[in-house]
Amino acid sequence: MLVACATSPSTDAPTARRVDALMPVDALLLGEQHDAPEHQVIERETVEALAAKGRLAALAIEMAEEGNATGYLPRDATEEQVKTALSWNEKAWPWSAYGPAVMAAVHAGVPVVGANLPREHMKDAMADVSLDAQLTAEARTAQQDAVRAGHCDLLPESQIVPMTRIQIARDRAMAQTIVKARAPGKTVLLVSGAGHTNKALGVPQHLPNDVSVKVVQMQAGAPRGTTDIFDAAWPTPPVPEKDYCAELRPPVKRAS
Repeated sequence: MLVACATSPSTDAPTARRVDALMPVDALLLGEQHDAPEHQVIERETVEALAAKGRLAALAIEMAEEGNATGYLPRDATEEQVKTALSWNEKAWPWSAYGPAVMAAVHAGVPVVGANLPREHMKDAMADVSLDAQLTAEARTAQQDAVRAGHCDLLPESQIVPMTRIQIARDRAMAQTIVKARAPGKTVLLVSGAGHTNKALGVPQHLPNDVSVKVVQMQAGAPRGTTDIFDAAWPTPPVPEKDYCAELRPPVKRAS
């Protein structure tokens, strides 16, 4: 059972043992379910486990955009200083969830770097046909299906290709962030949604062959997925199911 309280890292902790079993690797990708609080606890524990052994090159996060980083801040920087450095968007990403992992890295003297595609680049990505060639036809079709499902099957079909390009551009941006942040003998830790860490569709597809990578998918509740999309699955307690699409669907008209 994972301990959720904030304690000093221990090599005997379950997360530390799991992380150690995946080493050595240039990049470790943690794919989370955003509404599973236990996943953010594991992220903090992973930062602590890697930092305790001097293995953490950088913490790269989906929750901040490229160009934002904490590398110039001292270890004793305040949370407000860190949030400013990362241009933190509280409405999109609650600091209460992700702040502990971020601050664990800062306090360890490890840079935290934004990895997500800047919002102002998304319009260009939608029109960038070269992004279509970043994935095989099969993977691109699967990514398009994921985009449909992720938008509750409500997107006009004309928007599927442009929105898929944004997803590909975001994955590529995260991969580029990892490459820039890597250091010999250390590991770059990427924290993002599980869809971005999918080995067949996501960030791993955009990493150079000389970057060794392991992917962990954290799974709340029943196991799902197959081993071709991740290297390890870390189960966590289930979270209450919520239909995020329900409020977006038009109401069903009842027969009079």
